[in-house]
Amino acid sequence: MMELDAAIAFVREHGVVLVSATGPAPTLTEAIAGEKIKGSWWGHPKGKQIFPVLEAVCEHADVLVCRLVDGKLTLVHRRLWPALAAAAAQFAPERLCQVTQQHTAGGRHRNVETAFADWLPAGVAAEARGIGVDAALASLGPWTAACRHLHPIVSTPRKRHD
Repeated sequence: MMELDAAIAFVREHGVVLVSATGPAPTLTEAIAGEKIKGSWWGHPKGKQIFPVLEAVCEHADVLVCRLVDGKLTLVHRRLWPALAAAAAQFAPERLCQVTQQHTAGGRHRNVETAFADWLPAGVAAEARGIGVDAALASLGPWTAACRHLHPIVSTPRKRHD
């Protein structure tokens, strides 16, 4: 089983990872478990051990939880926040919202989403100004090409030549 420090290092190394879904980026729950998970990680024999590590990673100051990759819960390490800011116009705004869990008085959890402009630190926005869109997308990982190919991140109007 992967401990918190190793899980944070995994997110930092890969930069962009999925929380638990299958997709074009590595999956943190499988890294924590140390094996491929079939079905829900909650039903996995290590599910009760995965939960506290996953929760701590999602609450870590260096990790953004959003829906960047295919609308699935995604973790983005702080080292890539400038690239994310530089490429922000290439993504639907809801994919860049910060997702946090709020514990309700009734003991339930609900997701709270904060708009990109409202969570992005000012210093990160300043850093992003020196990064071109192509370089930003490349640093976010090869999954960006797959996403644009399968589901265009932004549709570009075609010029008509009449």
